[in-house]
Amino acid sequence: MAILPERALALTIPEVAQTYTPRDAMIYALGIGIGHDPMDEGQLGFVYERGLKAVPTMAVVLGETIDWVYHPDLGIDVNQTLHGAERVILHRPLPPSGRVVGQMRITGLSDKGAGRGAVVVARKELTCPDTGAPLATVERTAFARADGGFGGTHGVPPDAPHPLPDRAPDQSIDLPTIPQAALLYRLSGDYIPLHADPALARAAGFDRPILHGLCSLGIACHAVLRLCCDHDPDRIAEIGCRFTAPVYPGETLTVDLWRDGATVSFRATVRERGVTAVSNGRAILRA
Repeated sequence: MAILPERALALTIPEVAQTYTPRDAMIYALGIGIGHDPMDEGQLGFVYERGLKAVPTMAVVLGETIDWVYHPDLGIDVNQTLHGAERVILHRPLPPSGRVVGQMRITGLSDKGAGRGAVVVARKELTCPDTGAPLATVERTAFARADGGFGGTHGVPPDAPHPLPDRAPDQSIDLPTIPQAALLYRLSGDYIPLHADPALARAAGFDRPILHGLCSLGIACHAVLRLCCDHDPDRIAEIGCRFTAPVYPGETLTVDLWRDGATVSFRATVRERGVTAVSNGRAILRA
């Protein structure tokens, strides 16, 4: 396959209207590991219908379909494509149920060279169809490992990574995943087979299906909610990170956090293998 920048940037991706329910909010929260301790009342607020709250990173799965990544005008090999980075900007707190419309478009392409891959940047605007009010902006960066060679940078280049503080973390927490974590997370709508099919995972160079990068972001969001926000999702105005290594379901993520006023920096390391899976993380908190 080959990326044709002009066609990719002009790609029309149909908007996606979605009605989501409290059940969807609870399944998403369970998919990122919230509820692992069912006696923790803070976690229970995201997985029990009484007083239910939505995890802010659920915005990444609302109002979208993965069908557009297979479009021939985009020209990428999906099974050789990895998630590079994600940023979620919450224009208002995310309700635990409601109606949304998502509009995705390709905003940037950067060639790393033939045989070295390419960076694809996309943006989704999530709005309320009843009022047209903006709900969230989701910015996504993917690394298409098999699709370099078209030359140059087209459109908007990817954001520079957020630098982590040069000091020991202020707080750390271990958050385990379960062996079926990817199978559970995909029920929120991310059905790319790399996360479920062992044969496809091996063909892509992995020992077994890997966890969704967006699930790792959700786990990091759980850490921020738990350690910095007293489980209040309305406190998070923005959250994003880079994905630097795969996570296998069943592994434990150690999330390190730094507090600097309204900014929380974070990274997540796979405890069993000592590799950093999530880096350059930043959350912006509301007062």
